[in-house]
Amino acid sequence: MPVARVVVDVMLKPEILDPQGKAVQGAFSRLGFDGVASVRQGKRFEIELDGEATPEAVAEIERAAATLLANPVIEDFTVHVEAGV
Repeated sequence: MPVARVVVDVMLKPEILDPQGKAVQGAFSRLGFDGVASVRQGKRFEIELDGEATPEAVAEIERAAATLLANPVIEDFTVHVEAGV
């Protein structure tokens, strides 16, 4: 049976402060990694489906992302199907 992987990436909206990203940015410079202007921290969900990634199945994952995986007040998300799984 074919298996498809759908990836949901969740990031804070640009206008929302990201203290964790700021902490990582500070660590870059303290550890000698130069040239890092900013860091934003997010979440990645890899969801394996039973069967193909039909438009209906991807729409269900998008609905789940909007209601479960992301807080739409402060976060944006993208959904894409990963090829070759």
